[in-house]
This record gives sequence, C-alpha cells and structure tokens, in this order.
Amino acid sequence: MHHALLIGLATLLMAACQSNPRPPLPLADAVDIQRFMGDWYVIAAIPTPFEKQAYNAVERYRYTDAGYVETRFIYNKGDFDGPKKTLHAKGFVQEDGRGAIWRMQFVWPFKADYRVIYLAEDYSVTIIGREARDYLWVMARTPALPDAQLDTLLRFCEEQGYDLSELRMVPQGDARQQEGS
Repeated sequence: MHHALLIGLATLLMAACQSNPRPPLPLADAVDIQRFMGDWYVIAAIPTPFEKQAYNAVERYRYTDAGYVETRFIYNKGDFDGPKKTLHAKGFVQEDGRGAIWRMQFVWPFKADYRVIYLAEDYSVTIIGREARDYLWVMARTPALPDAQLDTLLRFCEEQGYDLSELRMVPQGDARQQEGS
C-alpha cells in the first residue's frame, strides 16, 4: 500500500510538470542595455505586495561598472502626498537572452525572473513580465499613455496568459515630484 501511494504521488507530480499549458513568454528582439537605462514610469502593474499602495511609481535603472543594473523603485506610499519610499535591487542581464532576460536580486542570494517581453522600437514603452505570469509591469518614459495604446498593450499581456483581473493602474501625478529622487 505504501509503495502504491508513492507511485501514485510520483505519477501526479510528473503529469503536473509535463502539462504546462502556457508557452514561454516572448522576448523583445534585442535590448540595448545602455539605451534601456534611465527612468520608466509604471503605468499599470500586477503588483508585488510592496507596490499595492504605490503612487508616482518610477523604476530607475543605471548600468554599473561592476556589470549589473542598479535598480531603484521610487514611489509615494498610499497617495500622491504619502511618504516617499525607495526599494533597491540589482539586475543581472543574462547573456543568452539578448538583453531581455534579467535576474533581479532584492535579497541576497535570491534572484527572481524578470523578462522584457515587449519594447517599443523607440524605447518609449516596455512591458516586463515573469514566466510564472504572477507579476507584470507596463512602463513608459512618460507618466501617461494614450488610452488606445494602453488598451493594445494590455491586450498583448492578456494574449500572453496574464490574468488582468489583478491589474492595477498606477496613479501618476505631477512628474516633477520624481525629480531629484
């Protein structure tokens, strides 16, 4: 009886591992890391717990001489006048991913999946996703996007298997609030 139970559990686990109904996320063709650096306003997100109360959210990237991307997530907590918060992380660009696959390290030694799944040719808009489809970020170089463009981007996300019922539109106030951060 004990062996039958183990065989049954092993069979279930193998079946679960083999039945991934979602194909891998697409990747942006080639990401010029230096061009990608700078400020990105978070327009919409399936947020991490830290982002659920974020206003004026900006992701700031800087490529370091040490060969990683210094990342700062800057936001006001709770509302436009809420306390300013900054979260720090390191991004490690994977050589085999054409600049589109990163490993983000928020706490050493753990690194999380981070993928550039869409990037406009002019580097004005990007979408960052994860294979698990648990988090998502639609970001732009400006604090707002035209509704039609945003709708197109969100349809793309849905086509990639994201459940947009968890999507949060990130309130962006006066862009000057981000200066000097």
